[in-house]
Amino acid sequence: MPIDETAVAAPVSLTNLGGRHWGRENDRELRLALSWAPSRHGRSLLNLVLASLALAVVTRRPELVALAAPGLVLLGTRSRRRPSTLDVQLSPSTTRVYEGEQVALAVSLGGADDYAVGLLLHPSTGSRAVEGYGSAASVDAELRFEATLWGRRSPGTLEVALWDSARVFECHRSLPLPVMVCYPRPAPCRTVPALGRLANRSGDHRSRSVGDGSEFSGVREYVVGDRQRSINWPATTRRGRLQVNTFAAERSQDLVLIVDATSDMGELGSSPVDYSVRGAVGVAQAYLDARDRVGLVLLGGQVSWLAPGTGKRQVQRILEMCTAARTGWVQSEAILRLPRAVLPPGAAVVAFSPLLEVTFLETLRDLRQRGVPVVVVDVLTVDPPWADGRIGRLAKRLHRAEREALLFTLRQLGITIVSWDGRSELALPAGPRRSFTGPVQADR
Repeated sequence: MPIDETAVAAPVSLTNLGGRHWGRENDRELRLALSWAPSRHGRSLLNLVLASLALAVVTRRPELVALAAPGLVLLGTRSRRRPSTLDVQLSPSTTRVYEGEQVALAVSLGGADDYAVGLLLHPSTGSRAVEGYGSAASVDAELRFEATLWGRRSPGTLEVALWDSARVFECHRSLPLPVMVCYPRPAPCRTVPALGRLANRSGDHRSRSVGDGSEFSGVREYVVGDRQRSINWPATTRRGRLQVNTFAAERSQDLVLIVDATSDMGELGSSPVDYSVRGAVGVAQAYLDARDRVGLVLLGGQVSWLAPGTGKRQVQRILEMCTAARTGWVQSEAILRLPRAVLPPGAAVVAFSPLLEVTFLETLRDLRQRGVPVVVVDVLTVDPPWADGRIGRLAKRLHRAEREALLFTLRQLGITIVSWDGRSELALPAGPRRSFTGPVQADR
């Protein structure tokens, strides 16, 4: 059947590549076996030929056979002139993108001769065709699609159609596109407050101790060994003795992010798990830019974790870990105790959870008993679907009462709770260390 142009977002003409070079490591070459069949136009022509011949026999008028002659000539085209194979080369501009970014797909066909070529991109879940249709005599084309959902999947299939010059015979073949890796879009997070104990490492957080930082801490009397450039001359003039400026030391901290994927609800792309992953990636990038060490724990069908680390490599590890684990997440019980390798001494925890599973409370309770500062980001934005009638209203009231009791219990444990809608900027509480209760360790 012919290509349906309404199956894609925006039909456009094919664009010649014009010598653009794509990465050879992303290329995919295939050889397709072609099977030709009459097209819709060919079948209509065949019906016209048969009707003309039948009418000539019934009416005994030979001149009606002349109406079938053009159709017989077109239908009698020798099949051996049509190609039996087609070489297809797919060259995506990249195989790793973020949500919302576009990918250009270069398509090169070999062996099509002078046959008309049509290309149609059928996007799968998680992608959207931007320039997904074209038909031209050229066999070098460029299609575009947009990655709309993070994960590791094929963006869809490419349908290749060939027609002869008379459009009587056609051939359709579909082939899957190369697997793309779409990273979650980091949530905007500009504030990076110190949540736990500051380690004795250089960073961007102001410590209570005196050091070689950039923030002014106070003035003291000069001692042997102080730098001359740190002398405060106005204070020296007033007091009659040499006075020097002191600055607060800038230290880093350890932060562990927990993504609770033991339960999920809502539409794909705007579910609590989606918000949790995007929020965790955004917080990880913000704290890694502040030279902190960040680790990650994924609670789902199988618990996986990443020990705290620093630098851009750690960002890449977190993105790869979140993307690879999506397909394996199923409903499961929460882990009760985090491994010691994931939670170094003095580290703080930021947990992203819809707080739908009571078992997750045991994990947070264990962290507080170990003296770990904990911030919970509530990512539940919609209520579960309820049945109509009295039973539905009663279930809704019970759910809200249970949730309020859960939040009250978390606050009693000294856990800070932040509500986030998954779209606006994520703001962690400034200076939450003073609000924690329990054996929270002090700064060095």
